[in-house]
Amino acid sequence: MPKVMTKPERCKQCGLCVDACPKQAISFGDGINAGGYNYTVIDESKCIACGMCYTICPDGVFEVLGEK
Repeated sequence: MPKVMTKPERCKQCGLCVDACPKQAISFGDGINAGGYNYTVIDESKCIACGMCYTICPDGVFEVLGEK
């Protein structure tokens, strides 16, 4: 089963991934990265690893691991 991993230090809280996720599995957590941004978190129970977040993110926050 594929899985989406994040690199919180790269997140700039633009929200493109939140809007693009078809399962509403991405939100902003309470954590703050070194840049001062609330970074994204993934609800693994909702995520289908479709790759929309990976495709739309301009900062390389997401990585899809495994094969479909």
